Amino acid sequence: QVQLAESGGGLVQAGGSLRLSCAASGSIFGLIPMNWFRQAPGKQRELVAAISGGGSTNYADSIKGRFTISRDNAKNTVYLQMNILKPEDTAVYYCNVILRGLNYWGQGTQVTVSS
Repeated sequence: QVQLAESGGGLVQAGGSLRLSCAASGSIFGLIPMNWFRQAPGKQRELVAAISGGGSTNYADSIKGRFTISRDNAKNTVYLQMNILKPEDTAVYYCNVILRGLNYWGQGTQVTVSS
């Protein structure tokens, strides 16, 4: 079993910043890719950022240049630093890993950006 626990969401004004954290626990050994998704009301869940076990990253075009994904392997934690937040970034953000053919999700953390 794998457990993912997100934290760091909240309410911020446009232009502000938040840092999301996702702590992984359970049957994870070695380095595996970790992802951040988000889902806004009425919209499909979308991948916003991904980081490989080796540290390579990929970003959705909508957030590239504003968000940064990183990981602390010693702490089994992945982060999403979100800067220059926009109202359209408002969503529930989910940490995700795929392990042994199964998709694992955190409980989600709400990010609300006001204008």
